Formats: sequence, structure tokens, C-alpha cells
Amino acid sequence: MKRSLIFVALVIVCSTGVVLAGGGDQYGAGVTLEKAVPIDGLLANPGDFIGQKVRVDGTITGMCQKRGCWMQVSNEQGDSVRIKVEDGVIVFPATSMGHKASAEGIFEGVPVAAQVKKHEGEDEEDDKHKACDAEPQDEMIYFIQGTGAVIYS
Repeated sequence: MKRSLIFVALVIVCSTGVVLAGGGDQYGAGVTLEKAVPIDGLLANPGDFIGQKVRVDGTITGMCQKRGCWMQVSNEQGDSVRIKVEDGVIVFPATSMGHKASAEGIFEGVPVAAQVKKHEGEDEEDDKHKACDAEPQDEMIYFIQGTGAVIYS
């Protein structure tokens, strides 16, 4: 009887270790979507995904070094998307750089108006200041408002 209990306990411990090792470290709500959207597809057609919950898989190529409040996930071609999380609620460790990750959340786009101002006293004929005379361009910055992630060792 005692041997049976030890054997059962050993099986439970070993199987739990395998699941945790294979599953990586979970942050926030983890990852619930079974299928990932390719990062290049997400960026090629961002309007198709705005406001939707999406999952991306890739390698962590950038992250917030101070608060761990965002990470950049890239595919093999170098396309990347930022996963931004609420400060202090989810904290991505800086030691995760270069690790594989899966992350999910709501895909968002924020319009950014380029603020172009002429500086007082500048010579408008000076070539280095001609860029300041360009018309402002509206562009969008796309990111995932992260709800969870799994970072693999």
C-alpha cells in the first residue's frame, strides 16, 4: 500500500513537471486561443483585426526594461508587434529576451499625427530644416492590448 502511494505521488509530480516544462511560464490570463494569427498577416491587413482578440507566436525581440509592461514579438522574417499590458498587473521579466512566446489580447490601432513645428530663428533655406516644412502625415501604430502570454524557456 505504501509503495502504491509513493508510486502514485511520483507519477503525479513527474507528470506535473512535464506539463509545466512544456507549457512555459504563464503571465496574466495566459493564452486561450488555439490558433495564432501570423504577424505578417496581422500587419498586412490590420483593419481586418482591429477590436478582435488575437494570438501571436514568435520570439521576444524587445521589452520594457524598467517595468516589464510590454514586449515585442517577432516572426522569423523580422515582422513584429508590441504586446502592451497594464502596468504592474502583468510584468514580463527582462530575462525573457530571445525566448519564444505566445501572447494574446485585443488588437488596436492608434492614430499618431506627426507634430511638425518650425522653430523660431531657423533659417528656412537651411537644408537640415527643410524636413520641418513637410505636411504632417497621419499614421497608425498597431499593437495588442495584452491579456496574457506564455513565455517558453
